[in-house]
Amino acid sequence: MFKPTSRGRAVAAAQPNRVLAWGTAFLLANGLAVLAFGLAFVAYPQGFVDGGSDAQLGLLRADGLATTGMGLFGIVIAVRGFRRRETWAWLALWFVPAFWAIHFVAGLPPGMDHVHQIVFLALSLLGLLLPIRQFFPPKIEP
Repeated sequence: MFKPTSRGRAVAAAQPNRVLAWGTAFLLANGLAVLAFGLAFVAYPQGFVDGGSDAQLGLLRADGLATTGMGLFGIVIAVRGFRRRETWAWLALWFVPAFWAIHFVAGLPPGMDHVHQIVFLALSLLGLLLPIRQFFPPKIEP
């Protein structure tokens, strides 16, 4: 039977950490993008509508504030619970691909090119699926 050397075990042990780090980075990128977009809406809602009324600008600011909170929510879960391999964090972060999929399917803003929605959908799915064995390891029967 093959017995790995100590170097082989170190490489094997580092591999799951690398996969988890990539998953975290992909989810963190999503959170940072949503946070930046939300802050842009809060700071300058006039840039997103042509000649909007005060009520429309107020509504855009409120949407921007909610989006900012969603971005922060995703960042904190990715950096804290997800990196610790906590199952609740993995489950909670499924809101990210759901968010992008709904925006893409329903043709929701921002933008009308939808390329960014596909990119962030793919990144969030990769972020959740690459390290899936970290959260649900295979059962080893005696």
